[in-house]
Amino acid sequence: MTSVAEQTAERPPEEDGTPGAPGAAPDPFDQDVLPAPKNAQLTLLRSLLSPHRARLWLATALLLVQQAAVQVGPLLVAYAIDHAIPAVRHGRHGPLVAVACGYLGCGLAAGILQRAFIRTAARTSQDVLVDLRGRIFRHAQSLSLDFHERYTSGRLISRATSDVESIRELLAEGLEELIEVVLSAVYISVLLLVLDWKLGLATMVSFGPLYVGIRSYRRRSMVAYRRRSTATAAVIVKFTETMNGIRPVKAFRREEPGDAAFEELNRRHERANGDAILEMARYVVGSRLIANVTIAAIVLWGAYRVAQGGMALGVLAAFVLYLRRLYDPIDRLGMFLNSYQSAAASLEKIAGLLAQRPGVPEPRQPLPLPERAAGQPGREVVFEDVRFAYRTGGEVLPAFDLRLPAGQTVAVVGATGAGKSTLAKLLARFYDPTSGRVLLDGVPLRDLAPADLRRGVVMVTQEAFLFSGTVADNITIGRPDATREEVEAAAKAIGAHDFITALPDGYDTDVRKRGGRISAGQRQLVAFARAMLADPGVLILDEATSSLDVPGERAVQHAMHTVLRGRTAVIIAHRLSTVEIADRVLVMRAGRIVEDGPPDRLIASEGHFADLHQAWRDSLV
Repeated sequence: MTSVAEQTAERPPEEDGTPGAPGAAPDPFDQDVLPAPKNAQLTLLRSLLSPHRARLWLATALLLVQQAAVQVGPLLVAYAIDHAIPAVRHGRHGPLVAVACGYLGCGLAAGILQRAFIRTAARTSQDVLVDLRGRIFRHAQSLSLDFHERYTSGRLISRATSDVESIRELLAEGLEELIEVVLSAVYISVLLLVLDWKLGLATMVSFGPLYVGIRSYRRRSMVAYRRRSTATAAVIVKFTETMNGIRPVKAFRREEPGDAAFEELNRRHERANGDAILEMARYVVGSRLIANVTIAAIVLWGAYRVAQGGMALGVLAAFVLYLRRLYDPIDRLGMFLNSYQSAAASLEKIAGLLAQRPGVPEPRQPLPLPERAAGQPGREVVFEDVRFAYRTGGEVLPAFDLRLPAGQTVAVVGATGAGKSTLAKLLARFYDPTSGRVLLDGVPLRDLAPADLRRGVVMVTQEAFLFSGTVADNITIGRPDATREEVEAAAKAIGAHDFITALPDGYDTDVRKRGGRISAGQRQLVAFARAMLADPGVLILDEATSSLDVPGERAVQHAMHTVLRGRTAVIIAHRLSTVEIADRVLVMRAGRIVEDGPPDRLIASEGHFADLHQAWRDSLV
């Protein structure tokens, strides 16, 4: 007999989260950033934005006109100082009124255009984020079991939450800041050269040190924000795994060690955050110093030229106003770079996730699953020269051949690491063989469309997972289009109807998180009802009664007789009491079948199965 601990030990190293063989190359799935093709981030960004090109062009046009309206202000001030105010002294008020009206009109136009831009940009950014979250969810579901056994759910949650949030901040705030700063800098640079080319060229000299500072900040902050993003993901992973495993945490009194580990991750996150803030502070201080020195020099030189009569006072006033507008956004540019680096680190991780290809790909030209003839009991299963090895270990199934006739119930037993669960996973196509084929009614599983495969083969696992929602919702996962009458018929067939109707709202009772409102045996009965409703040709029961008490096991075994009738069944046996209902028993050792036959004959043969059966009978005494 195998135990729960032995079953756990049978899984590949990735499932337990343990490293591979000593000296093996580091597993890329241990890293927070998954490997991705070159320029994967740009490719992802283009694919997200390309459906919204029309809106993006409209937003750009709105901002171009809005910035033009904003930058007219200092020119009007210069005109007022040099021309409109002197005209008032001569009794002409028209120019000053025109300046005032023009300034007011430009302000109103800038406000209206900015509102239109924000609405357009906000709609676009929200559509992009909806698309991105949907892609992450759909892609995560499409990836094979091998990926999910190696990449923690906490990291997936981090990709879809904190990383998407970083991109949202960039699209909602940072991108607008960047476009405004760039357009403002272009407009002002041109206007400065037009107003006074000498002072304009002197101002351009300051762009060199500012550019160097921005490049330096971008390079250093990218490292800081990547560390911060990784630290954030580590906190989410630790929190998620602890809450999901709260029962063993409580059972083994692991609260204090868990708190210490979380505190260390929290401190690491704090340090990473502090490093990012310090980089921002260095950038702002340096760029402010350059800006203030430049403004002081320009004002002194301009004042000297005004005093000498070489420059109009209004032009100098406009120049100073433009300089303030040119350098004031330095902090805003820093905030954009802040958002940009955080979003770039997040986009890198999301692109790495989306670049992963399913280990069990869908067929390009799927073959149909033959319809079962009237009265045909189940489907035939053939393992044809199958070899299989997990990524970090040796071969689990070496040159494996097996034929299961349609309608036969087969129990698979064996010691830890014998390959029982691997056989089941290959039959359910959670994995593909390293070589060889698994056929269902003569059709290779690799060539079956996913819908046909799920219609043909269903697996009921040791942990009957129920989703939050009603009992009926959980049963109809087996066939979403089923009517309430069909759901109740499936539940009655396996003996679950009575306990379901006794629940507060019957079939409409919310079972809550992971089915916590009902017992383990009841959850298993719901899982059997789900399988009964799906009506597959082949049913796999992987340790389906191992976690149940004796009354629960008896109820589930009664249901098993019903659900197995008229279909091919593979039972991965933990308790040998479940073997008694099998037509045939396979005893596996080191990935090979060492005994094969009806239970009674194997017991009489005094082989390995006979020893297991005797040990089980002795345990009942």
